[in-house]
Amino acid sequence: MKKILQYSFLTTFLVFSTVLCLNAQPHAGEQSTGTVTGDRIGAGAGVPVGGGTLLLIGLAVMYGTGKFYIRRKEAAL
Repeated sequence: MKKILQYSFLTTFLVFSTVLCLNAQPHAGEQSTGTVTGDRIGAGAGVPVGGGTLLLIGLAVMYGTGKFYIRRKEAAL
């Protein structure tokens, strides 16, 4: 049962991280088709920060939860 739970969490994480990465915003001055509009060529990166931040927070939560589980398990012995 433990292995099934681990594999299901891993599979869920990989599926959602792939979906979130494919759903990224286009660069500033570009449409979703890739054509440049306006006069903002080379003026600033326009990189969305939200996706990377959420990914790092999610990884930190998973790491902390794993550490908590391991220490709790060792304390019970």
